[in-house]
Amino acid sequence: MKGKYTVLFVCTGNTCRSPMAEGALRSILGKERSGKFEVISAGTAAASGFPATLYAIEAAKVWNVDISGHISQPLTGALLDKADLVLVMTPEHFREVIRLRRDAASKTFLLKNFPEEGLEGEPVADPIGQSLERYNATFLEIGEYLGKSRDEIVRRIDETINEK
Repeated sequence: MKGKYTVLFVCTGNTCRSPMAEGALRSILGKERSGKFEVISAGTAAASGFPATLYAIEAAKVWNVDISGHISQPLTGALLDKADLVLVMTPEHFREVIRLRRDAASKTFLLKNFPEEGLEGEPVADPIGQSLERYNATFLEIGEYLGKSRDEIVRRIDETINEK
């Protein structure tokens, strides 16, 4: 039996979109698959040690999701190796994942396309520097796509955890 199923969200700075996605997925799956999964996030141009932006924290809080303890980290090969599923916000993030670990292509998807394969598709726009309303809209967009993907993510968690 394998350990926890790991989902990695990737954005640019790891202070807005990917922390919101990380918190949202924890909230969506927390009680149902407690102890069976881990959610982490990283950024393709992230510095280490920064919190989520205040507006990201506020947008998540509206939905009772607490990301106030988030600390940014750069995307690394080691994080990609650890991940069972990599969900990226843009095609550029997808390309950066492949640049770091070509063999990660089979487990990497654009969030808005998942579970469909392919590197082209509609991105989740970066709200950095914009209004709280834009952050709220981004959180809702991320939550909507995670809601649509929920059953597939649960299936993958269960399938991987039950492998011998």
